[in-house]
Amino acid sequence: MKKPVITVVGSINMDLVTVAKKAPAQGETILGERFHQIPGGKGANQAVACARLGAEVHMIGAVGDDSFGSFLKQHLEKEGIHVTDVKPVTHTETGVASITISEGDNRIIVVPGANAKLTPEDVAKSEEIIAKSDMCVIQLEIPIETVEMAAKLAKKHGVNVILNPAPAQPLPSALIQSVDWLTPNEHERPIVLQHVEEKDVFEKLITTEGKKGVKIMRNGTPKQIKGFTVPVVDTTGAGDTFNGALSVALSKGMEIEDACRFANAAAALSVTKLGAQSAMPTEEAVYEFLKTKGEGE
Repeated sequence: MKKPVITVVGSINMDLVTVAKKAPAQGETILGERFHQIPGGKGANQAVACARLGAEVHMIGAVGDDSFGSFLKQHLEKEGIHVTDVKPVTHTETGVASITISEGDNRIIVVPGANAKLTPEDVAKSEEIIAKSDMCVIQLEIPIETVEMAAKLAKKHGVNVILNPAPAQPLPSALIQSVDWLTPNEHERPIVLQHVEEKDVFEKLITTEGKKGVKIMRNGTPKQIKGFTVPVVDTTGAGDTFNGALSVALSKGMEIEDACRFANAAAALSVTKLGAQSAMPTEEAVYEFLKTKGEGE
């Protein structure tokens, strides 16, 4: 079977992760236990998930003219992702997420950097890539007008669009109408749908609910696609893994129920290991897992 071609338009970050026993109080200095530099960003995460699951992936994004930017482009290339349309932005830093993990919780500060410089014009220059794709995947860590341009171009060429509306913000009705699938989690859903009637978009909603699985609407009736019970090590990137897997499954022509089951399995496998991109499974691993686990539980 021909590889599905997926274009991801989105963010590319370096995650700076500090692990400590406790969070410092204001004005306090403490010693940490571990520090990691980990490739991240919702766009890059979803691109890696798609590539690991057998898709040909094109990434449209932006990095700074710094060492993080060079490293992240090389990292995506090593994952087999086409990065010709990842632009280096001069005099701008690459996006970073500063993450402190302590006492079973995390505190995150994201500095968008070059991600905020990805313009509609940049995406328009990549129209030919989008036109040749089976699926276009977008999120909300880049400017909303850039997201709208990606959806507009995909629609123009009859390319299906998955919009993962995170971080959540109220979305214009026109944008929601122009995408084929909308994948909020249960907390994001009421935020992103503030300007639309839910009943008008029910059939394109795929609401992720963590270990419970996902909820979809079929012919006006809600249907739960069960998740899988696994030992949880790290939930970072599970949602991005789900979206990447869903994109691949739908691009291969799976029915929505089967595509969600495949994506649930991929997300479940991702939480059994540390990290986001490093924990994302291969296509073979997902099918082997489904043989063992069946319908979900």
